[in-house]
Amino acid sequence: MWGYILRRLLLMIPTLAGIMLVTFAVIQFVPGGPVEQMVSKLEGRGAGGGEASAGSGAGAYRGSKGLDPAQIDALKKLYGFDRPVHERFLLLMKNCLTFDFGESYYHHRKVSELVVDKLPVSITLGLWSFFLTYLVSIPLGIRKAVRHGTPFDAVTSTLVLVGYSIPGFVLGILLIVLFGGGSFWSVFPIRGLTSDHWEQLSWLGKATDYLWHITLPVFAATVGSFAVMTMLTKNSFLEEIAKQYVTTARAKGLEERAVLYRHVFRNAMIPLITGFPASFVAAFFSGSLLIETIFSLDGLGLLGYESVINRDYPVVMATLFFFSLLGLAAKLLTDLSYLWVDPRISFDKVS
Repeated sequence: MWGYILRRLLLMIPTLAGIMLVTFAVIQFVPGGPVEQMVSKLEGRGAGGGEASAGSGAGAYRGSKGLDPAQIDALKKLYGFDRPVHERFLLLMKNCLTFDFGESYYHHRKVSELVVDKLPVSITLGLWSFFLTYLVSIPLGIRKAVRHGTPFDAVTSTLVLVGYSIPGFVLGILLIVLFGGGSFWSVFPIRGLTSDHWEQLSWLGKATDYLWHITLPVFAATVGSFAVMTMLTKNSFLEEIAKQYVTTARAKGLEERAVLYRHVFRNAMIPLITGFPASFVAAFFSGSLLIETIFSLDGLGLLGYESVINRDYPVVMATLFFFSLLGLAAKLLTDLSYLWVDPRISFDKVS
């Protein structure tokens, strides 16, 4: 097993380098980079400056004539675009490997500090959505498998599929209209994670205020996830219930509850447990831009969108490197979880 883990870790290096290389190559050909944007701002500011200074030879402003080549070269040097492409890429990989992501072109702050400031929103939406999905979907899926074909099964399938078909941002708007003071009831706040006076509240008041703020965005972000996990749980249990060992256990006189939770549960949960690491990482770090925008939550989803629009390359490359690394690690943990939950699986013979 350790040999398999070592091989997978070594394969992460070229995979990660390939992801970064492709992204780096793409952004080199995207127009409107940081140099072009700064030139546009400076030219616009000069053109709007109106009168020229008294010492100007022509007696007119120079903004409409554009920047001097020396100024453009200085901007290229400032953003590191004065170096050859291969040198920029090697420097990028070196900085990423040392977790030195540099400074944001747009926010003028260290990228690491910027990401840390946005994490509370991602933690809130990701963790709550992840745990609620598993806490609701697994018991519901088991119940649906036990009562397969009954009205309960039909009604719950309809509900979770309707929730799956409604986009999260549409549900968020509907919740704001109904419960956020839009047109009906003003029950829940619709801005931020906490109130302005949160620091003055007691610990119980802080917890209540926090939960009150996240109710609508978490509900809007989670409802669509119930269907996949619920139906996967149900189908997995139905497949195990139909097997011969379940018939044998029932023939021996075991109670249905003992058959279900002592024999079926462990085998049926294998596909769910093995997907746990990847689902956890994905839920933790995947920000929903529309959900964050609708509920005025400044998280990683909005940061990523702004970084692409503003050509903030340090933020784009740093977040891509970090998320790709976590994704590869989650994939390895997913493979190892098969071994931990099913002793019949072995990686000793895997080349």
